[in-house]
Amino acid sequence: MPPSSAVPSSSPIPPDIAALTFEDALAELERIVRQLEEGRGKLDDAIASYERGTALKRHCELKLREAQAKIDRITVSADGSLGTEPARID
Repeated sequence: MPPSSAVPSSSPIPPDIAALTFEDALAELERIVRQLEEGRGKLDDAIASYERGTALKRHCELKLREAQAKIDRITVSADGSLGTEPARID
């Protein structure tokens, strides 16, 4: 069971995180993961970092889904004509 202080997936992404590009959010998330893996610092700081990392992860996932939804898949019909269809998001 996740701790009650964890950021629920239904909570809105903080505006400062929502303004980040995918690359910037991912870089910050990687920094947070390294920092947490080192295990240095205070517990309250680690909890705050974990919560921010959770929001960054959700933001990155959203950005990836948005990008994938914009990509069309090229199809070839039986008569050889080309067309497109939306990419499937799995």
